[in-house]
Amino acid sequence: MASAKEIRGQIKATQNTSKITKAMEMVAASKMRKAQDSVGKSRAYSDGIKTVISNLMQSHPEYKHTFLIPREEVKNVAYIIVSSDKGLCGGLNTNVLKAALTSMKDVKKTAEVEVLNIGRRAGLFMRRFAKIAGSVEEINDQPELAEILGVVNMAVEKFIKGEYDEVRLVYNTFVNTMTQQPTEVCLLPCAMPEDTAETRTGYWDYLYEPDSKVVLDGLMRRYVETLVYHAVLENKACEQSARMVAMKSATDNAKEIISDLQITYNKARQAAITQELAEICAGAAAA
Repeated sequence: MASAKEIRGQIKATQNTSKITKAMEMVAASKMRKAQDSVGKSRAYSDGIKTVISNLMQSHPEYKHTFLIPREEVKNVAYIIVSSDKGLCGGLNTNVLKAALTSMKDVKKTAEVEVLNIGRRAGLFMRRFAKIAGSVEEINDQPELAEILGVVNMAVEKFIKGEYDEVRLVYNTFVNTMTQQPTEVCLLPCAMPEDTAETRTGYWDYLYEPDSKVVLDGLMRRYVETLVYHAVLENKACEQSARMVAMKSATDNAKEIISDLQITYNKARQAAITQELAEICAGAAAA
């Protein structure tokens, strides 16, 4: 059994760790609320731009944008994988990377795979399995669209040139505080939503400046950027909620360890007192 002094040191170290994890839990809870607000606003914008594009496509069925036409043969596939830059968030990154690997194994049977990562954890892990074509790291807790445009533009330009036949997006979707769902979507070519607008009679359309083709081209690129940006916001909300839960679990575990160490300390202290009394009694008897 360890000495009472050593056990006191372990208790002190565990108490200090518990203070750190408690502080991190409170910080994550505060950031999670802000991240949830950002996700809600992003969803509203994303739904709005989907509706506008759906209306445009219904009004101009003769025009097929490049982003909407599937390739006859898929030889090169790019994965945009969204992860966190930091750890201490439970199995969040493990789950999304596992989902990406499972998808990539099937794709590699017929096509070449490249990875564009948003977040350091995905880059560090995926470099062992695929070529890293682009990377964005050190994303702010309140990310801006400009931070990820480099990766998005690279994927879009290579898709237009034919270097990529498909671009897939893998990220975590925020369900609730306890649940984060790994999600994969086909970013390019886009799977446009069905028209949800009210039934229209006669000819219905927008007024364009300069013309419908230019407007639709701009909206399609913005739509792709919005999907990736929304994925980053979703992942940020997932990261903060997962970190809050992980730090709360760590704090609770630290309390249990301290309780067990306190019992062990009391036993060691009692044993030391008993031994001292026995030595005193033995010394008195010998005298």
